Amino acid sequence: MKYLNQKLLVGIIAAFIVGGCYYDTVLEPEVSGQVSFSGDIIPIFNTSCNSVGCHSTGGVRPDLSPANAYNALINGGYISTSAPESSELYRWMRGERALPMPLSGPNANYNATVLAWIKQGALNN
Repeated sequence: MKYLNQKLLVGIIAAFIVGGCYYDTVLEPEVSGQVSFSGDIIPIFNTSCNSVGCHSTGGVRPDLSPANAYNALINGGYISTSAPESSELYRWMRGERALPMPLSGPNANYNATVLAWIKQGALNN
């Protein structure tokens, strides 16, 4: 009986230790190589952002349709190449605003790709 109580106590302590481990930030993967706006960023927008009623032409700003996305982001003040992590686009995507974008929740791969693009000068390439 004594050994059963000790095993039970060890099990409870282990459960608290394992259950108490968490991360309060999502680690984003590193992106290597040149990020292309047309080849890397527009596909993200096409998959998650510019559907009807969201960030499409005539929808919620910024217009992230392929023909308008670059100008909407640059001219709308959503990109800061001098402080990439402070860019409005990046902060929305990380969920640091009212709602994360996309609404399904932050996507670490998308976020890393967008941040790399901004750090590389946010080129229209």
